[in-house]
Amino acid sequence: MARYTHGHHEAVLRSHAVRTAEDSAAYLLPHLRPGMALLDVGSGPGTITADLAALVAPGEVTALEPTREALALAERTAAERGAGNMRFDTGDVHSLPHPDGRFDVVHAHQVLQHVHDPVLALREMRRVRTADGVVAARDADYAAMTWYPEIPALDEWLSVYRRTARHNGGEPDAGRRLLSWARKAGFTDITASASVWCYATAEDRAWWGGLWADRILESAIAGQAVSYGYATRADLKRISEGWREWSEAPDGWFSVLHGEILCRG
Repeated sequence: MARYTHGHHEAVLRSHAVRTAEDSAAYLLPHLRPGMALLDVGSGPGTITADLAALVAPGEVTALEPTREALALAERTAAERGAGNMRFDTGDVHSLPHPDGRFDVVHAHQVLQHVHDPVLALREMRRVRTADGVVAARDADYAAMTWYPEIPALDEWLSVYRRTARHNGGEPDAGRRLLSWARKAGFTDITASASVWCYATAEDRAWWGGLWADRILESAIAGQAVSYGYATRADLKRISEGWREWSEAPDGWFSVLHGEILCRG
């Protein structure tokens, strides 16, 4: 794995912990059925994972994270939801700790943007799925994010984030590259699509703008951006204030574009 840009600060988990299969994996859901074995690469707090586990039960869902500390978040969610068909593994997506053909579905949400070799990661995901199984991936595309009003501090935020993520070995504009990466990984039957998250209500603006105002000051991104020389603490404070300004705008609107792939063959 490349260095994980976001880290696990509360402001990051605040975002990840509200994700559901419906809002983050809708393109995959029609292909699921009870009894399937599913691997969720980069399960994070496990909210999507637990949703998927409910859909494929009594099939087993395996949550995968690089460290036990990160995996503990999904274990907690599974316990809270009574998801008895979830199991937990640590491992690297570049060298998955599973045998060939183990899973009917291999899923990764917002993962490939953070790895140093997404093509190798997809090859590994392909290796561990069954001959007629599916590999599914969805990633944001930061350069395609757009918003209103046009607040200069948010342009600065985007530049700082993209530079920091690339310094860490990732690709923040992953969404547009998923189809290309899948082809290079050897897939011959690929369905590519896109979907968005949109924040345009007062409640959504307060949540989205507030979490980014906190993340740019307090999460791992802040320390990395400063240490790499891409921003000063004063710059980050100005960006944070820009996010607060956006969140308070009555006509504020923000859209996050995601690329998606469903791979067979």
